[in-house]
Amino acid sequence: MRDRDLTNDGLAPLGHGRVLLLACGALAHEIVALKRLNGWDHLDLQCLPAIWHNHPERIVPAVRDIVADKRDAYDRILVVYADCGTGGQLQAACDDLGVSMIPGPHCYSFFEGNNRFAAHADEITAFYLTDFLTRQFDAFVWKPLGLDRHPELLDMYFGHYETLVYLAQTNAPDLTDRARMIADRMGLTFERRFSGYGDLADALANA
Repeated sequence: MRDRDLTNDGLAPLGHGRVLLLACGALAHEIVALKRLNGWDHLDLQCLPAIWHNHPERIVPAVRDIVADKRDAYDRILVVYADCGTGGQLQAACDDLGVSMIPGPHCYSFFEGNNRFAAHADEITAFYLTDFLTRQFDAFVWKPLGLDRHPELLDMYFGHYETLVYLAQTNAPDLTDRARMIADRMGLTFERRFSGYGDLADALANA
């Protein structure tokens, strides 16, 4: 997914109560849905490439650059990421820049709700999918790991997993079927949990 800039939709001048959501592209669909559902027209969205889940070292420099570029145009900037593999560097950068971010280790956590996810801390053998990763599993997991070319590597990557947990943001039967097929492909037990938008909805409401 390319860098998407959906800022300044024309509904109000920049500034004047407007908030920039600087988000992972993997969350774009859910953020747009929440904006429409709640009429949050004061929230503008700019997304960094979702594939940077595989390259977390790129996230912090990009966040710093965009905040520096956009700061004067907005009353507030919310970084719609959890830690996402940055090893605490994203939180440190946000603190340094004076902007907020969503707490949690990754989007699986805040979709389920950080408190509920923490209660499953013993699920070290669980592999998680969201709606986005269910749609984009081949592009974001299977092919980058080379499993389309070398399926014999499956056990090396996923041999310690036992369960695939699909955290569903929506009640979409086609996505549930797709997640179940992914579990079968990986040789894992399938579990579906309806999470809805979890802490993401609360974070945007507070914005």
